Amino acid sequence: MQYRTLGRTGVQVSSLALGAMNFGAIGRTTQEEASAIVEAALDAGINVIDTADMYAQGESEEMVGRAIAGRRDDIVLATKATMPMGEERNSRGSSRRWLTRALEDSLRRLDVDHVDLYQVHRWDPTTSDEETLSALTDLQRAGKIRYFGSSTFPAYRIVQAQWAAREHHLGRYTTEQPSYSVLQRGIEGHVLPVTAEYGMGVLVWSPLASGWLSGAVRAGREVSTNRSAFMPQRFDLSIPSNQARLDAVERLAKVADEAGLTMIQLALGFATAHPAVTSAIIGPRTLEHLHSQTAAADIVLSADVLDAIDEIVPPGVDLAPQEKFDTPPALLDPALRRR
Repeated sequence: MQYRTLGRTGVQVSSLALGAMNFGAIGRTTQEEASAIVEAALDAGINVIDTADMYAQGESEEMVGRAIAGRRDDIVLATKATMPMGEERNSRGSSRRWLTRALEDSLRRLDVDHVDLYQVHRWDPTTSDEETLSALTDLQRAGKIRYFGSSTFPAYRIVQAQWAAREHHLGRYTTEQPSYSVLQRGIEGHVLPVTAEYGMGVLVWSPLASGWLSGAVRAGREVSTNRSAFMPQRFDLSIPSNQARLDAVERLAKVADEAGLTMIQLALGFATAHPAVTSAIIGPRTLEHLHSQTAAADIVLSADVLDAIDEIVPPGVDLAPQEKFDTPPALLDPALRRR
């Protein structure tokens, strides 16, 4: 396992992080399976576990808490808040009111007294940076979080938050968690240059592109990944972007074969090769999935392989731009464009 420094924190983290989104209802992973996955991941050298309050509405955090009992000091524990947690209108967002309550709920579910990294799951356009950063700074000073970060923020919002922290003399986001894979490279043109400029750690999610890069999606085969069951539109080949992804996957499979790699090794090796990326978050549902992914832990792709990937999906290109989660609200809501 490779280890890198998380931004400028001095904390050493593994190049692969264990994501717990599939624990519970989303991935149908039981407590027994989750505990076995956590134990095997730690034994393989992974020392980062990432979850969120909204994963199965708290069930993932509860399962992580049970799985890490007795090994808390071995783990850089990360969770997230801001996504809706129930129907009550204030049970979401990044206000001081909600983040304070959400963290207490997460600590209870995880059965810990602090988390190492607390992340704002999405930018909340209704809340000022000063409000959010002041709340997070106070939670940090209270010892309930060690560091805080953002997740899936547009590049300009990352910059704005850094300036707000400086202007108001508050703690700053030390990490960003964006989506990144061979098939979704848009952040190379805007987010990653910004995170590098500010010395932020970067934990990328979906490096296997929701299963597209797992080896399970190939031409002529029926798609049967977990994501395809509840996100069928992401695998509908009548949609041009999905056909483009399949065409790219077929070409990438040839590159992997010629390099003596699995598709998973190629995909994770690519994600961790970028100098601005600290760790790639894997989200196994089974021990078999975990072992196939930790097999990529020490993969270093050659320049020839990276060049071949660039020929298939050019740097900075998203093959499925409609699936981006950092699009500015003004591009999505006509009322904001025409105000």
